[in-house]
Amino acid sequence: MSQESPIEDVDVHQGGELERTLGLTQALAIGTGTMVGAGIFVFPGLAAGEAGPAAMLSFAIGAVIALLVALPTSELATAMPESGGGYYFVSRSLGTLFGCMVGLGQWLGLVFASAFYLMGFGHYLSDLLRETGVDISMPVAGIALGTAVLLTGISITGTENTGDLQNWIVGTLLVILAGFLGHGGLDVIGVFGRERVPETFFPYGTMPVFTTAALVFTSYLGFVQIATVAGEIKNPSRNLPRSMIGSVLLVGTLYVFTIFVGTSVLGSEQLSTLGETAVVSVGRALFGTFGAAAILGGGLLATLSSANASILSASRSIYALSRDNLVPKAAQRLNERYRTPHVALLLAGGPIVGLILYGRVEVLAEVASLLHLVMYGLICVALLVLRHYDPAGYEPSFRCPGTPIVPGLGAVASFGLIGFMNPLSIGLGFGVLGGAVGWYFYYARSVTLSEIEA
Repeated sequence: MSQESPIEDVDVHQGGELERTLGLTQALAIGTGTMVGAGIFVFPGLAAGEAGPAAMLSFAIGAVIALLVALPTSELATAMPESGGGYYFVSRSLGTLFGCMVGLGQWLGLVFASAFYLMGFGHYLSDLLRETGVDISMPVAGIALGTAVLLTGISITGTENTGDLQNWIVGTLLVILAGFLGHGGLDVIGVFGRERVPETFFPYGTMPVFTTAALVFTSYLGFVQIATVAGEIKNPSRNLPRSMIGSVLLVGTLYVFTIFVGTSVLGSEQLSTLGETAVVSVGRALFGTFGAAAILGGGLLATLSSANASILSASRSIYALSRDNLVPKAAQRLNERYRTPHVALLLAGGPIVGLILYGRVEVLAEVASLLHLVMYGLICVALLVLRHYDPAGYEPSFRCPGTPIVPGLGAVASFGLIGFMNPLSIGLGFGVLGGAVGWYFYYARSVTLSEIEA
């Protein structure tokens, strides 16, 4: 028998205004495309320098923690398959104040991350041109700026166009990675005559494995973006859990194999001296200049796909807030021709352009990670609250296994990882959350979910 609940009902808004045009492949591409960038193209050298070959375990631990959040998120997404993702789940279970914090934090976090990805895209394009001998001087900020405008414009012309673009980008990226990791994997086990660099698996002990897991967990901040476009995904009961869990497993496997190939080809000590571009040197060691160019091309696609998916998700966050009257109604307007929330998309693309012009986006990328971790922790708490009170209307087609242990561990791991971040990022992140609380009391204090449902 269910207990008496302070939650009167769960608003599921079946039959929302946005069209369901995204299939399983496109949803999987959004999750994979958002996550596959940093873990493969930025972290291998840094992680190998911290934990040696055992950095493979660090990425595996990160994948396990991500799954602890992906499973509760899948249940909530099938119960409430609407745009907004984490904001929607938290606001319907923990109240408007927490919803406001998560919604505004999610929107700004994705804007910060998108600006970071687009600057990375500019760097990768410049390096690729240099590697291939093309003598064209292109300012990184200019490339990032033009790409931000282009991606926002594509999203306005149709969510299906964004999904198709994401499919193409992620598909090409996976082909490059399959060639790199497939050939590299066979090479390092001796099929083509290469000898592995000899070294112990735990050169620095076991503790760095866990601290490195905290460092690389930002590589997994992306699967929840699938839930932010849940209102546009076909057959959500089937496609939402498959795409979220599948993207974490796929990306986690790619990360582990990348560290295995990288440390086997160059050794963890040499990898650590190469920093954020270490994987490019691995590609050069395996395939010469062609390998380096291919990896740079992969980095180019990875940052582009991450930015594309993040712009789409950021717009759906502010759209969902507007639909609930927590921000001005203008953000929920739909373009009459394309049926897309063009004002919300401009509220994502516009600040991204401003941040690119400002230039200092690296710190904001870690702030984005903090805001995501807060959201992940609250999503797990939201599931525990809904399972406890069992409100009317809460009928998920997917049930998180191991409840309450799995969501409980997911919440503890998400909040706990914040303690490993640098103090500046923690201060800025909680400053953003404090600003969201201020906005709630200034603008949205009178809004309640029961009033929305009425």
